[in-house]
Amino acid sequence: MPLPQAEVSSLAAQLDEAARTATAMPQPRWSPGADTDDAYAVQAALTERRLARGERLVGLKMGLTSRAKMVQVGVSEVIWGRLTDRMRIPDGGPADVGALIHPRVEPEVAFLIGRDARPGDDFASVVTAVAPALELIDSRYADFRFSLPDVIADNTSAAGFVIGPWQPPPAGLANLGVLLEIDGRVVQTGSTAAILGDPRRAFDEAVRLAGRQGVRLREGWLLLAGAATAAVPLAPGSQVRAVVEELGTAALWAKGADGA
Repeated sequence: MPLPQAEVSSLAAQLDEAARTATAMPQPRWSPGADTDDAYAVQAALTERRLARGERLVGLKMGLTSRAKMVQVGVSEVIWGRLTDRMRIPDGGPADVGALIHPRVEPEVAFLIGRDARPGDDFASVVTAVAPALELIDSRYADFRFSLPDVIADNTSAAGFVIGPWQPPPAGLANLGVLLEIDGRVVQTGSTAAILGDPRRAFDEAVRLAGRQGVRLREGWLLLAGAATAAVPLAPGSQVRAVVEELGTAALWAKGADGA
């Protein structure tokens, strides 16, 4: 039985307030029988609150697509979330980490959606460009601890993203080297193979999983395929760069509450 709408709305409001005030909240106590469909209903209600304030949907993001991320957060199922225009950070621009609770950053690959995707569509027929990317994540739960329904409801910890230069999809995406640098020092190394074995599979998962909730990838949207390494805590003042073999770089600098 679906979660009562009052409970969906209440949890969405709590998560929204936690994000807007940068104040961690306790993990929710779900009603008996609550499942991931209920969590996605909360995510949808949470997103609607952002859209009501004038934000616009610009794409989707995949989460927990690498073994490193699954181990890091203690869950084991691929998930997805929504991206809005106000989450976008210009390449090389500032990210306001002073407005976040547990800011962390991870290197990713982004896809540009060339037309509305339908069930059964393949990557090559829909994705027109790829880019290196960074994702800024920030769980709204105390101590960065959560269950699978918790993180889905919290829009998969989405906080911000950077997209590097777009280019036509290369012949191979399955095993490109990935570096995450902070202040010029390599802090994580990985491969696009960590993203479901091949990041193109993230497209298939996005079509399948979002489709279950009645959400379709739309023309002009972007899709973040998932992290190639574990996420790294982000301190104010840090300069961050993702380097993806053959694709190039994406960068940001972490602005603190005092603007530093």
